[in-house]
Amino acid sequence: MQDIADACGLSRNTVSKVFNGRGTVPEATRQMVLQKAQEIGYGQIPKEAPTMTEQPRKSVALLTCNMPRDFHFGTIFLPAFAERLSRSGYALVMYEITPEEQQRNALPSHMVPEQTAGIVCIELFNRVYMDMVCNLGIPVIFIDAYAGATLSVANCDTIYMENIASIIALTRHVVEKGAKSIGFIGKPDHCESFRERWEGFKTAMQQSGIALDPSQCILEGNHDNHLDMNWIIARLDSMPRLPDAFVCANDFYAINLIGALKQKGLSVPTDVMVTGFDGTSQSTVVDPPLTTVQIPSVEIGRTAADILLNRLDNPARPFLSVYMKTTPVYRQSTDASREL
Repeated sequence: MQDIADACGLSRNTVSKVFNGRGTVPEATRQMVLQKAQEIGYGQIPKEAPTMTEQPRKSVALLTCNMPRDFHFGTIFLPAFAERLSRSGYALVMYEITPEEQQRNALPSHMVPEQTAGIVCIELFNRVYMDMVCNLGIPVIFIDAYAGATLSVANCDTIYMENIASIIALTRHVVEKGAKSIGFIGKPDHCESFRERWEGFKTAMQQSGIALDPSQCILEGNHDNHLDMNWIIARLDSMPRLPDAFVCANDFYAINLIGALKQKGLSVPTDVMVTGFDGTSQSTVVDPPLTTVQIPSVEIGRTAADILLNRLDNPARPFLSVYMKTTPVYRQSTDASREL
């Protein structure tokens, strides 16, 4: 059974279900296992095919370290994803992974892998934990991943939003508006999207002929730090000189930065221009409205569900890594009048 599992890229548990008739296995997976068993000369191939076919649909598990809330990308992604699953007879069950479970590299205690048809992961940027999930023998799709994930091989499907081209466009935009110095806010190794946004920013700075000054960037700190206005103000106060513009890794950082700049008596965009990323609803109501990058969250949700459902029917197909196009949106937070 282990030889068959290795040959098919499945867990031994899945192969066992095919041969003992316990639990449910997608018909495509079952046929692949039986065909491989014949090829390698396994002598106890089940003859009663009808008893092995899938009966009731199982659930799809959502694993996350931060349950989507407050107009986060996931709150828009999830309804589209769940609706697509529901049409195919699957229910979405959400699990928030605790820090202790991450440390132990363990699944949530109330999650039952045998009752889980597939897994979708969002806001899960731990490399070791990602590898563990990908080796469960359950189809899995990651929405974004740890920093550097696109440079490594993983046994899963992935979806990323396009980051580099849009960040380059935003950076060029503030240069065209007169910025002679530009800082970046966000920890590049937080996740793959942040890493790519940082790489795009560095590329745009080089293309524009502007020297990147690390003293005008805030690259340290965790997610909570960047949402703490007092922490941001302290970082701004430590800079020898504020840049003409800040390119932020997401909208929430940018909105918090605008508040910090205002507390320091500075005007956005007259004194400092600010850009975000994600296209959250808050970006339209902050004062001034935020220049950002719109992520197609609904379409990412639908596409993720389609990829996972296809994987359930075709478990042996090559893994996919999909990038969804994003769109820069220019608003008043970068509408500065400066001498070029």
